[in-house]
Amino acid sequence: MSTLQTNRKINLLQATSINMIDMVGIGPFIVMPFVVAQFNSGLFIWAWIFGAITALADAMIWSELGAKYPLAGGTYNFHRIAFGEKGGKLMSFLFVWQTSIQAPLVMASAAIGFAQYLTYIVPMELWQQKIVSGGLVILAFILLYRRIETIGKISVIMGTVVVLTIAWIIFSGLTHRQHDIKFLPAGNESFFTLAFWAAIGQASVKTVYAYLGYYNVCHLGGEIKDPEKNIPRSIFISIFGIAVLYLLMNISVMGVVSWQSVNKDNKYLVSLFMEQLYGHEAGIIITILILCIAFSSLFALILGYSRIPYAAAVDGNFFKPFARLHPSRHFPYVSLVVLCVLGFVFSLLFKLTDVISSILAMRIIVQFIGQGVGVILLRKKFGASGLPFKMWLFPLPVILSIGIWIFLFISTGWFALWGSLIAVIGVIVYFIKINYWDKQQSATHL
Repeated sequence: MSTLQTNRKINLLQATSINMIDMVGIGPFIVMPFVVAQFNSGLFIWAWIFGAITALADAMIWSELGAKYPLAGGTYNFHRIAFGEKGGKLMSFLFVWQTSIQAPLVMASAAIGFAQYLTYIVPMELWQQKIVSGGLVILAFILLYRRIETIGKISVIMGTVVVLTIAWIIFSGLTHRQHDIKFLPAGNESFFTLAFWAAIGQASVKTVYAYLGYYNVCHLGGEIKDPEKNIPRSIFISIFGIAVLYLLMNISVMGVVSWQSVNKDNKYLVSLFMEQLYGHEAGIIITILILCIAFSSLFALILGYSRIPYAAAVDGNFFKPFARLHPSRHFPYVSLVVLCVLGFVFSLLFKLTDVISSILAMRIIVQFIGQGVGVILLRKKFGASGLPFKMWLFPLPVILSIGIWIFLFISTGWFALWGSLIAVIGVIVYFIKINYWDKQQSATHL
């Protein structure tokens, strides 16, 4: 067993904080205007509710798997165990393969969003924004190049900033309300129309992105104290807490700003909201806090993702250099370096809106739908008697989760083809690896 698997130093508070700062990030602030603009009826709040339902259904799967198999790498181990000898190796490799591309894209989305939002305070040309986004990835790398117990303490501080910032936004909006928020259709409107569900599909691609991260603790499974209890608890606390904050934040902001006046390209909706209430200085302060949240999210997601290629390499199912731990600080430094280098490059190359859709499309097939199938296979193999956490109403959460992911996959449009192509290339790389790379490595050692 590796040193990393026995280094269980992260408690429930720290695990929940890591999840929450990964979930919030820059996401809800930059996607809010896009979500509002999708609904001509003003029923945008349902996209956020739909996102929460998606997260809760999927959380049942993550909690059952994470509590039973609390190992570094999360989904990598779930797939390896669930799909059997041959299928497990392929599925787990595909997950690591798409993570090696998708994780840097997630880093890039946080860094690009940070740079764009910074222009509220400091006007910048595109090339200057790229310098900022690239520099942010480098700063996160420097902070993460240390022991895990120190990182856990940093995460609690960052999580506190997240909650207090959103609480200020909520309080400000609720005490200055000028508009009512629509929860139900009026007149000829209905929940059962193609237009409504088309809007839900387009908007929920963005709201679900804003919820992603509730499972980050599973990637750190080998470093969590009492994982059988703390992994499920941290997941559900994170989702319920963030869902309440997101809903209240939307109600607060859009209770002051008329939804009819919002267009999808409004980059600084929350900052302009605070400026409208308290003046330009307040807009600057909330922007600084949002930027702190964005950086916190980047910090948390790199922390979790860096454990995935490491776990696969230790298991012999990814390239061996990724299995190296730092000799004195005991963290997977090669994996951390590679992902941060790619995140740096992607932050310089891509646009934010394209990155968000690409992230979701790439993950749905291999990770989210794959885990839904995997948890059913594990139940058939081993039953439910030895599970530390048993999902409620099995298999209904799995069926609901898979159905929602298919709906969202289709809603990503042509990005669904991009996600499928990455998976196909991953299959090709896998067979090249086992038929050529691994044989060459064995011959070299002989």
